Order: sequence, then C-alpha cells, then structure tokens
Amino acid sequence: MAKWFANRPSGGHGPRPERAERAKLRVGIPKVLNIWTTHQFWLGFFASLGVSRVVFSSDTSEEQGREFGSGRGTVDCCYPVKCISGHYGELIFGQKRKIDILFSPMIYSMPSFLKGHVADSLACPRVMAAPENIKAGFLKEKDVFAEQGIRYVAPLVSLADPMQVPRQLFKAFDGVLTGLTFDEVREAVDQGYRTLAGFDREMRARSRRILEWCVREQRPCVMVLARPYHMDAGIGHEIEADLQAYGYPILWMQYFPTDPDLLDWMFNPEIRDGYIKSVLDISDVWPSSYSANTNEILWGAKAAARMPWITCVIRLTSYECGMDQPTFTPVQQIVERSGTLFFSFQELDSTKPAGSVKIRIETIAHYLERNSPTIIARKLAAMPEGCPLLPSAAPA
Repeated sequence: MAKWFANRPSGGHGPRPERAERAKLRVGIPKVLNIWTTHQFWLGFFASLGVSRVVFSSDTSEEQGREFGSGRGTVDCCYPVKCISGHYGELIFGQKRKIDILFSPMIYSMPSFLKGHVADSLACPRVMAAPENIKAGFLKEKDVFAEQGIRYVAPLVSLADPMQVPRQLFKAFDGVLTGLTFDEVREAVDQGYRTLAGFDREMRARSRRILEWCVREQRPCVMVLARPYHMDAGIGHEIEADLQAYGYPILWMQYFPTDPDLLDWMFNPEIRDGYIKSVLDISDVWPSSYSANTNEILWGAKAAARMPWITCVIRLTSYECGMDQPTFTPVQQIVERSGTLFFSFQELDSTKPAGSVKIRIETIAHYLERNSPTIIARKLAAMPEGCPLLPSAAPA
C-alpha cells in the first residue's frame, strides 16, 4: 500500500499569484490511523488548491519512535495512537526540506461503501481525538510548531457528510493558504472525493482480478479483516506479506469488489428469503451499526464466508482496542460457520515476536495447503449457480 502514498496532481486552474505562493508550500501529513484509507482524498484536495508538495511520514517503526517521538508520548492505551508521536516528530525534524504545514485531521466520520445501509459511519472516538492528544506532547515544554515555523492544522472533518466538509476545511485553512476562497475549497473537496472514488474503484478492480485468477487457477486466497492502520508495516507487522510469500494472494476487506453482479450472486438468496434487505445490509449480524471500521469488518466477514475461493480469513487487531473487542466472537462465528479457516492476531503491539509469528504463519500455510480444495468445493456447492467470476475466467 505504501506506493499509493504518492501525489497525483489534478490541474484545472490558471496561474494566479496566490496559487504560485501555495505551490511553494510543503504540507506534511502523518501516515497514521484513517489516513490509510483517506489519503487520496487529501491528495486530490491539496492538488486542486495548488499545493502539490505533500509529503507523508514513513511507516511506523521502533527507530522512528526512538529518534523522533521519545519524550513526547501522551497517555493512551491504544498503540496505533501512541505511535503518532514518532510520525509528528519525523515530519517536524526529519525532513531534508522543512515542511510549512503539519496537517493532521480529526476525522469524525468516514466515507464508506456501506453508507445508506448502516446507522452511521463514525470513526473511533479515540482515533478521532488522537491529533489533539499527540499535539500536547509537542507543547508541554515549548511550542515546537512555532519554534520550527510550522503551522499546525487539525480540523474536525466529517468525511461521511460531504455537505459539511467545505465549511470545515475553509475554516481550517482560511489565513493559512494565501487568497483562499470558499468556492475554491468547495471545488477542492469535490476533487478530493473524485480522487478517492477513482482510487477505490481501481483497488476494487484489482481485487476482482485476483479473484478471477483464483477461479481460473483454482487457487485459494486470503482475506484480511483489520482496521486501515494495520496496513502499516509497523502496526500490522507485515503478517499478510509473510503469508503472501507462500503463494497465497491477499485481499483487504476495505477493497473487496462491490460490483453488483458479484454481490447479487453472493447475497440475493438471503434477500429473497427476507434475512437482509440489501447486499450491503449487516443488520442480521450487527444491529448497532454506527462505527465505520466495525461495520466494514462485519460486512467483510460475511463476504469472505460466501466467497468460495477465500478459504482463510486473518483477523488483525491491536492490544486493548475497545472498539474491536465486541466484534471478536461474531466475526469468528460468521467465518467459521461457512467452513472457512479463521486465524486471529489480537495482541499486535510495539514489539514483533518474530519467532512466534513465523510459526503461526507456517501453521496457517499448512492448513491452507491441506484444506483449501475441500473448502472451495464445499462453499461453491452451497452457492447459487452462475458465479459471475466464471465466464471471464473460462478459456476462449
């Protein structure tokens, strides 16, 4: 995923003096938490405003924390939140060319493909408030931002409500970006959503191609159910990459294909029988559908249980995640009742126990090799005829 944190400028405005000034600015964004699934929105947003020099911090690492975050930690039991101190420090002190703005949005709600089918798409409150929490570590003795000549911008942003976002971001950047107008911000927000939607479509298309390859080759793949920040090598410990090295393609549930033909095939029998109202309905397994990431994890479990070529699900979560704990049992039950293999790593924290992780990966690979053909056959027999993956995979 790291390669996708690259700027994709989008033009559209003629030369203006204030835009020339903005083009000189360098904006630093900590690559943490929900930035992992919203980064393309921010790249589209800043590019539309003429700010093309956007840099992200590197993946989380112990070295990053020691060098840039030491002594600036704040009290928090959430490891992914605690890690942000290192990301802030790297952007402030570790750049060859200094940044002018450190942008760390407090994302209140998330854009989600489940919108309209769930009660809400709110972010974890601890994650939402993390920028204010971490900022305190850089103000406790002196204002590091002011000392380094950096503007700190951390607006509350309701990404699930596009009508609110222009007002929220205009208020945050008025006086920070030269000559800014509300119309510019509104257009930049629209561009941000278009950029994000295009990226999501591309990633879902890639996931579909993986599934089509699995059908064509009669090979299994693995679904990862996790929060966005577990894509960070320092948070998720590259568990999925270690498993992929054994030859098993990896799908992240955030980018599972949502093509109507595929979802209709997977879920229409349950709609017909009255168990659910739509292909994106999770009320049958999770009635309290307010948290965006939680909702998507539950839906991902349902999708994995129905897709024959997903023969294994890996659940990743960090230690003491209060939002995740109520989901452990339902997610496992949904997956295992379909006969799909289920393995969880629920204790991911600052240290990577390389030896024990290696043993568990070898165990998972063993069970995949031994059981996948039977799982594919059993799940396929339980599904309706006419799988839309089959025609495109059939030889000409």
